[in-house]
Amino acid sequence: MNVDPTRQFAADIRAGLASGVRKSLPPTYFYDNLGSALFDAITLLPEYGLTRSDRRLLQLHAEDLIRLSGRPRLIAELGSGSGSKTRFLLETVGNRGTVYCPIDVSRSALAKCEFELKDLANVEIRPIEDSYLPGLRRVTQLRQAEDCLLLLFLGSTIGNFSPEECRKFCRGVREILKPGDVFLVSTDIEKETTLTLAAYDDALGVTAAFNRNLLVRINRELRANFDISKFRHAAVYDANARRIEMHLVSETDQRVVIDGDFIVHFAAGETIWTESSYKFRTEDLVELADATGFRCETQWLDQTWRFAQSVFRAI
Repeated sequence: MNVDPTRQFAADIRAGLASGVRKSLPPTYFYDNLGSALFDAITLLPEYGLTRSDRRLLQLHAEDLIRLSGRPRLIAELGSGSGSKTRFLLETVGNRGTVYCPIDVSRSALAKCEFELKDLANVEIRPIEDSYLPGLRRVTQLRQAEDCLLLLFLGSTIGNFSPEECRKFCRGVREILKPGDVFLVSTDIEKETTLTLAAYDDALGVTAAFNRNLLVRINRELRANFDISKFRHAAVYDANARRIEMHLVSETDQRVVIDGDFIVHFAAGETIWTESSYKFRTEDLVELADATGFRCETQWLDQTWRFAQSVFRAI
């Protein structure tokens, strides 16, 4: 049964901001039209090396990945955004009749993806507006019996999951894939703390605007009255957990009303935890593959900004 997205959004916001629990909001909801545009801007910032590293690795190893995947005719990407990095791969695949399925919750990002890649003569673009696993299930309905599937999960987005959620997610992916399918996982590698923090708290304040836009969205879609000026962006690094945390910090004691009947109280200094971004070691990825029904066949490392792409084979 399909869940109405607006009702699900309202339910998740209420659950995350309920009294008696540490306030948090799911990072999935960053990506409305404005949020997607702001994130695209973040990827261009000098402090944010993740996207450039991901692009370098994909460009350098596109042919290797296509070969390892058996020159697939079906390629899907989780959280594709505009799909700009994937162009290198799609230009390399060479098969007539290749189908690329970008999967994203942002309709505007999918429209941009389709527009920017429409000139690829040998590739059919089939956007799928959905969350990760439901979208992937829809992709598998397009495969022929003999087809291998290449699935991309770029940008170190997998780092938004806690270790437990990460394993659960990868098991969910494996349940949908067939033996022999390839799952390419991009991950940010642990590095100097000052570099890591700067990537999530840039000098221009674009990441801060991206973070606060979540409150703008709640105001717009759920008739809330957040005073955006009374919340500041904060990024902190938990060295023990190896994760960046993004928070929105209440600058004052305040009261917010959502949808006319849901009241949230904030104390000065209280935060809303909006995102975690876990950083990995290369051996973590091998262990993750082994624990979730995959084999890590190879890893490609970028040394300019320590970053990895790991090739998981479904077994």
